[in-house]
Amino acid sequence: MTSKELLYVEDALGHEDFMKKCAQKASTDLTDPTLSSYMGELVQKHTELFNKFLNLL
Repeated sequence: MTSKELLYVEDALGHEDFMKKCAQKASTDLTDPTLSSYMGELVQKHTELFNKFLNLL
């Protein structure tokens, strides 16, 4: 893996981690159960994407 590709993967990991944390916070802050559930699904999706990027290393 080139250094440029490594920088891309590291950047993508940071973005996915940030999105996961935002979705987790929103999930706990929302009072609407439907929206809270949807945000929980987004947490799972961003966790999966984070793990896929991590497996590239």
